[in-house]
Amino acid sequence: MTPFEAATHADPYVYYSRLRRQNGLSFDADLRLWVASDAQAVETILAHPDCRVRPLNEPIPPAIAQGIAGGIFGRLMRMNEGARHLCPRMAIEPALRSIETENIAEMVSRVVETLDNPLENPDELMFTLPVSVMAGLIGLPSSRLREVAGLVRDFTACLSPLSDAAQLGAAHCGATRLSELFTQLLRSDAESSRFLRHILSSGEAIDWSDHDALIANLIGLLSQTCEATAGLIGNTLVTLHRNPGLIADMHTTPKLVADLVAEVARYDSPVQNTRRFVAKRCTVRGNVLAAGDTVLLLLASANRDSYANPDPDSFLLKRTQRRTFSFGSGRHECPGQQLALTIACEAISVWLHRYTAQADHPCRWSYLPSLNGRIPKFYRGQENEQ
Repeated sequence: MTPFEAATHADPYVYYSRLRRQNGLSFDADLRLWVASDAQAVETILAHPDCRVRPLNEPIPPAIAQGIAGGIFGRLMRMNEGARHLCPRMAIEPALRSIETENIAEMVSRVVETLDNPLENPDELMFTLPVSVMAGLIGLPSSRLREVAGLVRDFTACLSPLSDAAQLGAAHCGATRLSELFTQLLRSDAESSRFLRHILSSGEAIDWSDHDALIANLIGLLSQTCEATAGLIGNTLVTLHRNPGLIADMHTTPKLVADLVAEVARYDSPVQNTRRFVAKRCTVRGNVLAAGDTVLLLLASANRDSYANPDPDSFLLKRTQRRTFSFGSGRHECPGQQLALTIACEAISVWLHRYTAQADHPCRWSYLPSLNGRIPKFYRGQENEQ
C-alpha cells in the first residue's frame, strides 16, 4: 500500500500505525517525497513558514492553467500565501464565524424538502444538501441551488489529478457558469444575504476589493463544502451502519449527534492527507528538506496518534480535548471547520429522524477515486460496486 492508496482503502489505519512506529517523518524513495505520519511532524510542517501550499514554480496545475477553472484556482486563498491568502481570509473568516447554528438548521430544513429521498439516496444528503445550504447562505436564489450543487461537483474535478479530459472540460464549464451567477449576485442581490454583506463590509475595512478574487473564493467555499462535508456526512453514515447501537443512542439523546460527527472527523477523516512544498532549505526534526521537496502530510494518521489523542483507536463520543487535523492547522487551517461540522450534524439529524430499522437502506459502500479524500459511495439493493 502507498499513502495515496490508503486514502480510499477499506481500513488504512493499521498501515498508518506502522508508518508512525517506523518514523514520523521519512523520505519515500519510490514516491520521491517526504511523508509526515505522526502528529508532531504534521503540526510542525503545517506551521513551517518555508512549507507552502503550492510549488513556487507551479502556482496552478498545468492541466488547468489555461482555462477559467485554473484562473479561479490561482486566486483561492487556500492555494496562496501572503496577501493573496490573508486578505480574502480576513474578509471571509469573520463572516463564517458569524453564522448562527439556528440559521443552518433552518436552511437545512428548507433544502431537505427539495431533495430526492435523501434516506435512500445518500448522495443527495452528502453532496446536494451541504452545497445548497452554503449557496443559500451566500445569497444565491433558491431556484438555483440544485443547479449550483451540480456545477460545484463539476468544478471540483479540476482539483484532482485523477480527472480526465472530459471531467476537466466540465470543470471549466462549471467554473464559467458559477462565475456568471456570482457576478449577477454581486451586481444585484448582495443586500439579500447577511453573510455576503459581512464579507463585503470586512473587505472594505481592510481595503480589499478584488472582485475576481472574491468570486473565486466564494466558489472555493462551495467546493470545499462539497467534498469535505460530503466525506464527513458519508463517513458518519458508515460509522452508524457499522455500529447500529449508536443509532439508538442518537435517538435517545439527539444532542450526541454533534459529538458523533466531531469524533468521526477525527476517527475516519474525510480528508486523509494534504501536501506542502518546500520553498527554502530547512531542517525539520533532524531531517534536511531541500528547496523543491514535497511533503505529504497524513492528517488521518496524525488524528490516530496517541500523542494528540489518548486511546486513539477507540471511538469515543465524549472524548476530552479532542485534537483533529482533518481541517489542517496553522495559518491555512480551514476557516469553515465549525460550519462544516454544523452542516454535517444537521444532515445526520435529518437522516436519523427519517431512519427506520425495517427499511432497506443502502448499507454497502466503496470509496470514490481520490488521492486524498475519503468519500463513500453507497449502493442500493442489487447495485454492484464499481
